[in-house]
Amino acid sequence: MGNGASSGNPVTVRSAVIVSVISLAYLLFSWYLIGFKSDEVVLVLIFNCLYYLSTITRKFVLGFSIFIVYWIIFDYMKAFPNYNYNPVHIADLYNFEKHLFGIHYQNNILTPNEYWRLNGHTFLDIITGIFYLCWIPVPLAFAAYLFFTNRRQFLLFSLTFVLVNFLGFIVYYSYPAAPPWYVQFNGFIFHPHTRGNTAGLAKFDALFHVGIFKSIYAKGSNVFAAMPSLHSSYPVIVLYYGLKNKLGRANIFFAMVMIGIWFSAVYLSHHYVLDVLAGILCAAMGISLFNLLLKASSFNAFITKYEALIR
Repeated sequence: MGNGASSGNPVTVRSAVIVSVISLAYLLFSWYLIGFKSDEVVLVLIFNCLYYLSTITRKFVLGFSIFIVYWIIFDYMKAFPNYNYNPVHIADLYNFEKHLFGIHYQNNILTPNEYWRLNGHTFLDIITGIFYLCWIPVPLAFAAYLFFTNRRQFLLFSLTFVLVNFLGFIVYYSYPAAPPWYVQFNGFIFHPHTRGNTAGLAKFDALFHVGIFKSIYAKGSNVFAAMPSLHSSYPVIVLYYGLKNKLGRANIFFAMVMIGIWFSAVYLSHHYVLDVLAGILCAAMGISLFNLLLKASSFNAFITKYEALIR
């Protein structure tokens, strides 16, 4: 198990009380802020089961608490829609996309999203749906691999992942932006309570008679958070740490997933090319900023203590 060998870490009365208090506080605060959801109860049950099941599952869930905190913050964003703080960019973003990346087609200039919507193919509908299913499972699977092989690299990857997301959240609130499918269905008129939409992914659901993407996008925190595309950021972080850990052929797979997700985001009308580029830039900035933070002794001390907790 690499440097992740267990050294014991028994549950104490104090730690059990802390876990119980945090679990109850989370449920109560979530109910107050965004209302009761079964997902919240499931999360608490999974956390508690893993915490008490065994030493290794306890270390695992404590390590993955980094991702749990990220998910909770993302979920809580529902209570604070970004369009309440800054105007939503719809027409200006669409026109800028067309100006930079417009495609001449049948005497018209189309955005890449519009072009692919008119020139889609069943094969592309399937392959882009598969790539879009990778945007969370691949980073989490990679994190699990690092957890069992190199706990320090696991922490570095996980904290970088969360930092990139926080940078993206800052942009979400500074520059609320509508996705391409919004223009397709609503034009340039702002409708604040618009629900999430599967857009091009509806074809994947229909082809396989499933509701995978319908259920995913029904739980979205904010429709007007297309810029940057964090879907495009995640595979960049995975590939960076894959290269850093010299994973060989696995990095070829990570690179394919990365390019596939970038193309899929545009093909499926979930993001403009500009959103994808912003997502790539966000990942690069987050990685660079995290590497700067690593030079601070206090931050390194925090990571060392966290590593000792889950080792």
